[in-house]
Amino acid sequence: MVILIDEYDKPILDNIENIPEALLIRDGMRDFYTKIKENHEYLRFAFLTGVSKFPKVSIFSGLNNLEDISLNPAFGNVCGYTQLDLDTTFAPYLEGVDMEQVKRWYNGYNFLGDKVYNPFDIMLFIKNNYEFDNYWFETGTPRFLVELIKKSSYFIPRFERLSVNKSLLNSFDIENLNLETILFQSGYLTIKRLMPSGTGVRYELGFPNKEVQISFNDAILQSMISVSEKELLHDELLDVIETGDVTKLESVIRHLFASIAYNNYTNNHIERYEGFYASVLFAFFVGFWVDIIAEDVSNRGRIDLTLKAGGQTFLLERFLELMHNPKQSFYASEVVGKMMPLG
Repeated sequence: MVILIDEYDKPILDNIENIPEALLIRDGMRDFYTKIKENHEYLRFAFLTGVSKFPKVSIFSGLNNLEDISLNPAFGNVCGYTQLDLDTTFAPYLEGVDMEQVKRWYNGYNFLGDKVYNPFDIMLFIKNNYEFDNYWFETGTPRFLVELIKKSSYFIPRFERLSVNKSLLNSFDIENLNLETILFQSGYLTIKRLMPSGTGVRYELGFPNKEVQISFNDAILQSMISVSEKELLHDELLDVIETGDVTKLESVIRHLFASIAYNNYTNNHIERYEGFYASVLFAFFVGFWVDIIAEDVSNRGRIDLTLKAGGQTFLLERFLELMHNPKQSFYASEVVGKMMPLG
């Protein structure tokens, strides 16, 4: 007998916000896999796929001869289309398409093989006459993840360059949820590079591509402000980018925070305020297709935010002080290296 199981983890993930129910399902799954193990003499091959990797002791204690190939370089290209695939097999379907844009939008997943494209995105991109859209992201709204980020007062810019060890990527404990593990295993973060260390290899994680980066930050922003306010802010920011008039940027930022319901931040401790403000601004700018670098390092220190849009570069400094103290001004610039006081 050959056993193929797809999305083995779905029953648990569907109930992840109800921990008692998820634990009950987990115990039922463990009994199921124990029965498979008891009949191993009849099995020729078994293959399981899923989004999340649960510890063997929690589900597979009865089926203890599994080999995990999630981060095995020999199988690193299994879960996506490579650049070679697009340049050969898909070439007739992508004639005249800006392939650099396709790469920015849908490539970037790394399972220690080649960087791969999201197959779902590529298929729908071709089907929908080459329209760039958030095809994969819109298949499921990560409401649970967004609420977990807000509840934990997580510093969102950290997702751009997140350093973790291998054990963090391999474990998913229902009773002790780790945000970094969930984001990696569910596809919102991917491996950017390997970093050798004294204790073994560490991994730098980040958003795989523009689709995920923009959509995820936009989902966080939409959980805080209404769609109508978001559209108004979009128009105001677009005006700043098109005109290069940085004097209008302060009012856009004030409008943004005035649009957020007070209960999104009044329950936080005072020491978390800076991270809250920085996270909201980061989500705001990224969600509007603005290239952004948080805490960018220069030869003269760190810059709070660097924005690149419309052929211009804006440097933002002291905007956190502005939020703490309305009488303060902050600094922004149109040209790198030239600082302009506002207010």
